[in-house]
Amino acid sequence: MVVLVGSLSVHEAAHAWAANRLGDPTARRLGRLSLNPAVHVDVIGTLVFPLVAISTGLPLIGWAKPVPVDFRHLRHPRRDFAVIAAAGPASNLVLAVLGAATLAAFGGLDAVREGSLLADVGVRFVLLNVLLAVFNMIPVPPLDGGNVLMGVLPASGATLIERVRPYGFLLLYALMLTGVLSAIMRPVQRFVLGWLL
Repeated sequence: MVVLVGSLSVHEAAHAWAANRLGDPTARRLGRLSLNPAVHVDVIGTLVFPLVAISTGLPLIGWAKPVPVDFRHLRHPRRDFAVIAAAGPASNLVLAVLGAATLAAFGGLDAVREGSLLADVGVRFVLLNVLLAVFNMIPVPPLDGGNVLMGVLPASGATLIERVRPYGFLLLYALMLTGVLSAIMRPVQRFVLGWLL
């Protein structure tokens, strides 16, 4: 839970940082340009759902408070929003790389096999951040991948993605319960983790 809350806070702060750099100060003015978990935590999505999922094994999707973006402040709204959306998963990849480098400095996977608690936490840190990055880049709104896709598709394609948005969570659960989500994510996760660990 500590790793999850911390990683989600960095993820949301990265969205806020990117928005601010691209001309939209909304998140900064609301205090969201911060690594303080208190400003990003959604009680249900960040705490309750993950705790229930951890303790029961139920497939629940967690979330943090979304960072608000005012398109009127962006010079190139569609492109800039795609960059803002990509900043969150990119931050999780950066955390995973830093976690893997730290783990390597303390003995890598050999230290895990020897029962080192620090190494075990390091592996979990890397795994969770890779999972967050890959999951969030699934091209289904409201995930970041859906928002990135809207920014790179022609206007007609972006309109289609926007029409899917109200049904995004239903679509994600359908993908999850049918095993399609795992089939999409697992090869990407293995590739990234193989490179990192």
